[in-house]
Amino acid sequence: MSATQTLNKKIPAHLLKYVAKQDYTQYTPVNQAVWRYVMRQNYHFLKDRAHSAYRNGLQKSGILMERIPRVEEMDACLQPFGWGAVPIDGLIPGVAFFDFQAHGLLPIATDIRTLEHISYTPAPDIIHEAAGHAPILCDETYAHYVKLFGKIGRNALASKEEHEVFQATRHLSKLMEDPNSTPDIIAAAEKELQEKVEQSDVISEATQISRLYWWTVEYGLIGDCDRPSIYGAGLLSSTGESRHCLSDQVKKLPFDLETCIQTDYDVTRPQPQLFVCKDFGQLIEAVELFSRRMAFKTGGTQGLIKAVRSGDTATAEYSSGLQVSGTFDKLTFDDHGEAVYLQTMGPTALAHGGKELPGHGKAMHSDGFGSPVGKAKGFHKPLELLSPADLHLYDIHIGSKIEWNFESGIRVHGVIKDWICRQNRILLLTLSSCTVVYRDKILFRPEWGDYDLAVGEKITSVFAGAADPEQFFADVVEHEQQSGQTHQLPSLSTLDHLYRAVRYVREGKESITILPTIVRTLNDLYPEDWLLRIEILELLAQTPLFAKHPIKKQVEEHLLQLTEKKPRLKSLIDNGMKLVNFC
Repeated sequence: MSATQTLNKKIPAHLLKYVAKQDYTQYTPVNQAVWRYVMRQNYHFLKDRAHSAYRNGLQKSGILMERIPRVEEMDACLQPFGWGAVPIDGLIPGVAFFDFQAHGLLPIATDIRTLEHISYTPAPDIIHEAAGHAPILCDETYAHYVKLFGKIGRNALASKEEHEVFQATRHLSKLMEDPNSTPDIIAAAEKELQEKVEQSDVISEATQISRLYWWTVEYGLIGDCDRPSIYGAGLLSSTGESRHCLSDQVKKLPFDLETCIQTDYDVTRPQPQLFVCKDFGQLIEAVELFSRRMAFKTGGTQGLIKAVRSGDTATAEYSSGLQVSGTFDKLTFDDHGEAVYLQTMGPTALAHGGKELPGHGKAMHSDGFGSPVGKAKGFHKPLELLSPADLHLYDIHIGSKIEWNFESGIRVHGVIKDWICRQNRILLLTLSSCTVVYRDKILFRPEWGDYDLAVGEKITSVFAGAADPEQFFADVVEHEQQSGQTHQLPSLSTLDHLYRAVRYVREGKESITILPTIVRTLNDLYPEDWLLRIEILELLAQTPLFAKHPIKKQVEEHLLQLTEKKPRLKSLIDNGMKLVNFC
């Protein structure tokens, strides 16, 4: 797998900046043990409590109990289901995450949670992304829902303030997984996040659809409220919440679209309520219903206002089909509050049908773009329905001087230098010596150069991102590492070496007779480590030679002392002990 291509799918250019490389050599023996513990715990608990696709879906999607998966292996396993897998760099914007899924690509953060956060981490990690998301994709209806959600969700417009909330959330989630983070550092990050949340007073369509995603794909239950099954990735990947969510402490609510999009969530804490859908078909109906209120389907002034609030790349599509992609920063309104002129700042591109118009990329419109929205007076039908032959009936041709007045009051004077047609309809006119005026405000002056006049009475669609992202983001630098480049291996501690030795015993690469020595070293150097003692106990219990050996009782007593000394470890140790006799 390269940074631009999975086994069977090309990664779109505009998503390349989020792609990372899974460096498998960076996983330590402790990392592998964390994976194994979580997977064993989750499988044995969830095999009868998760959606029926989970059990077989693990193996079908390339998930193994004994080791962290390689993303390229998952990519190959997901191919028969119409999906691929791609490694990404941690928490990415929701719109980008949806866009990956719209292309049938499962984005997988390749970091793994620390032993200290083995039950749950708010930061995306490979346990969540791989073992949580992948198995249920083997269900055809659910896979359709996730891909459809991606195609709809990638259009969602967020606000500038919500972008800041995302950055603060990303910062906090990283700190919570950083072993060097002090309580004061984390508290400061939590305070910053809370401040950003309080400053964000606009609930955008991006926030609403993200809530729908959270309460379904991430934390969804299915079936009957009295006895639901789990399918949400956040639940399938957490040893703590998977158990907690089925208890009476968590309220089970029948799935309802309006309630979901109005209910916020906190990624750092267990959820107080969850939603139970009847089946995945109900979710498909819900996301399609929600899409009808989004700007990419409604367009209009409200859609343009959302684009301005986003402060990010967005696209407005005229009724002619002309698409303007850039950062919208100004709108001119009439007395009725309707937008009659739109403006972008910085690099902007024009497209039609998702394909950039030749000569109208970001280089041509590097300083932005502006054009009227509305009906021009004096024509028997809308401009976008006129062909070049129709214009000739009005004695309008290339080289003609025009003085057009729009019903909004905008006046455009200039000389037609060129025009672009699609399907024999006028799409764009280029004017020289042009002046654009609205009331007493000059919107364009002749000395600024040629003026491109967009044709279209209405804005029919507004959506996040560019109309032709492959061209718009073609200058994105690929982060693919050079072949043959070496990576520094992680520095392994003595504890890592002990974990690796126990793994070798389990794999038959070392004699089990070394376990007493490992236990003595643990007692001397790492008296508070519990996970390796669980793994040692598994091996001792499964070997007749050590089944009644004093070392086994010693390990059991040490674990019992740890549960008394550190109550927060009790459930982890108790649950680990329950699976000691399972190979």
